[in-house]
Amino acid sequence: MTSHTPADTFPRQYARTLRYTVGAPRSFTVAPDGSRVAFLRSKSGSDRANLLWTLDTATGEERIAADPAALLGGGEEDLSPAEKARRERSREGSAGIVGYALDGAGRLAAFALSGRLFTADLVTGATAELPAKGPLLDPRPAPDGSVVAYANTAGELRLSRADGTGDRALAEPDGPNVTWGQAEFIAQEEMSRSRGFWWSPDGDRLLAERADDSPVRRWWIADPANPGSAPAEVAYPAAGTPNAEVTLWVLDLHGGRTEVVWDRTAFPYLARVHWSAGGAPLLLVQSRDQRAQRILGLDPATGATEVLHEERDDAWLEVFDGVPAWTPDGKLVRISDESGARALVVGDQTVTGADLHLRSVVAVTDEEVFFTASGGTEETDPEPGWIAVGRIGHDGKRLAWESSNGRPFTSVTSAVHAGGITVRATAEPDLPGSLVQVARDLPEGVVVDDVAVIASHAETPVLTARPVFRFAGARRIPAAVFLPTGYDRERDGLLPVLMDPYGGPHGQRVVQAHNPHLNSQWFADQGFAVVVADGRGTPGRGPAWEKSIAFDFAGATLDDQVEALQALAEEFPLDLGRVAIRGWSYGGYLSALAVLRRPDVFHVGIAGAPVTDWELYDTHYTERYLGDPAERPEVYAANSLGGYAAGLERPLMIIHGLADDNVVAAHTLRLSSALLAAGRPHTVLPLSGVTHMTPQEEVAENLLLLQVDFVKRSLGI
Repeated sequence: MTSHTPADTFPRQYARTLRYTVGAPRSFTVAPDGSRVAFLRSKSGSDRANLLWTLDTATGEERIAADPAALLGGGEEDLSPAEKARRERSREGSAGIVGYALDGAGRLAAFALSGRLFTADLVTGATAELPAKGPLLDPRPAPDGSVVAYANTAGELRLSRADGTGDRALAEPDGPNVTWGQAEFIAQEEMSRSRGFWWSPDGDRLLAERADDSPVRRWWIADPANPGSAPAEVAYPAAGTPNAEVTLWVLDLHGGRTEVVWDRTAFPYLARVHWSAGGAPLLLVQSRDQRAQRILGLDPATGATEVLHEERDDAWLEVFDGVPAWTPDGKLVRISDESGARALVVGDQTVTGADLHLRSVVAVTDEEVFFTASGGTEETDPEPGWIAVGRIGHDGKRLAWESSNGRPFTSVTSAVHAGGITVRATAEPDLPGSLVQVARDLPEGVVVDDVAVIASHAETPVLTARPVFRFAGARRIPAAVFLPTGYDRERDGLLPVLMDPYGGPHGQRVVQAHNPHLNSQWFADQGFAVVVADGRGTPGRGPAWEKSIAFDFAGATLDDQVEALQALAEEFPLDLGRVAIRGWSYGGYLSALAVLRRPDVFHVGIAGAPVTDWELYDTHYTERYLGDPAERPEVYAANSLGGYAAGLERPLMIIHGLADDNVVAAHTLRLSSALLAAGRPHTVLPLSGVTHMTPQEEVAENLLLLQVDFVKRSLGI
């Protein structure tokens, strides 16, 4: 890690370094033969432009494979609106090379810069710009490295030979709102599927998504601070309204085209695609309500599909990274809740039990499956927030945990595996940043033979987080408590409390790591006891825990914040007469809900980019948890905030970026109008030109300072 600038305050450093991610290595890929690791990293903790690097696993030597400054001649990046939107979907705030793809040998890398197509040979170090019709998105080499496929903002899927010749269209849009080879909004935002095309293992064909968003309703995102600017048109599929029409096609390199056929009326969502040498292409398709899904095997010659597995759930079904997949000998690998635990299934056998909660599949080898998991029961979860990498035989035997010096890693932030090499990034609560280790597999199944450590150039934070982890209350809610640095209970007495939750689906905050807690520690150092609680609905505690919020955001998630607060007050110096709550996105919704529904507990709230009317949020997310608004209008009314406006008795600040195309500013404006109609004073802080990510340094810094000021004034501190 690099040292910080002496004049830095935490808010400025935190904002400038994108939460200390700038300069940290990321996006790892291991060559199939294990000879090299490719990754992204900038040159310093103050430089947002990522370079493509390689590490030689035989020597541990790192080498720059591609430098954006050299490739662009020192010029500034020019990002298309489509690329900016793609980065917003993936919460990407860095610059330079933000993504890349490798050929089948892990030798040729393809990537986009300023909408242009570049390649790098990871063995020779040679780089080249290929002629391409841009601005382009998501270039991917064929397995043999001879051709690169890419999508562009004109909606085309195109091919360019790796020698720079023969650029041509493979598929062109046949309508004004049609794109080929690009994931639609819902897939990017809610399914964690950013890809829209997939090469066949032998490189002679591709599977390509065709998306037509003509049915999707149009919204207009204006810039009120610049009335001369035209509003941006956004195709936004709000709950209960039409989605984009998504189909899948087999395209051969000579112009042949075959549509993939499945029951798209019953299963319209294309959630996952997998094409490997282990078997036929696999599709995971979901029903609109996500209570049924099918894994389909595809015959690429005819486009016909067969149902390999169908699953149903009364609440909903999740999708996971790395599955469905094949073992090399043709067994289907998936993650399932059917047993009551979130378990790994290989073929017909469930190979993990209730003691584990599967998070993802990292890799499938000839004999083993590498996965990430948490504890599934209280007995196997002695401390909240751990995630580890494990490996298990296809038969459910030989379970082992990746470890070093006999100590399992219990806070894995990312992991990849290939060619007998594992790259894992791990974190610890008492150490800043993360440690990225490259390790070689040993036959007994425990990784102890470290090849190298990939250096981090991230800055060292100017403060130290000191989380104290607990299971709170009768429900054993995972929680972390932060007290001011240097706090002395006898001298300082009880502290005003700041609840700092996300508290909703897919947002685990209580983790065994350091940097994710820096923001909470900074708030604590302003004179608060800060509490972060992951109540029901948050990930990592089993399917029943996650799914207990079905059709009830406003009840379970808020109840658990109250229970955690009151339980922790029995041990920690929490002044329950002075309790504030703040949050962003779902946390913003939860904060506003808290002061509206429980003013007896919460005395001030700050709601950042809150969802206030669930009919304004997108289909895949909202309908998964709350159902169809046409069928369950009472559920939407009970879980939206406008109906509670008359109950506001406490100070409430609502913050919203006016350029937010995820949680649009209409959410805040509607709640503000309802509060005004009810005669309830409140504060609204509009952020001109700011999206859901708030990437601007000055905005991110000053937001922290303004929130502290508002809470202190409201609590009379």
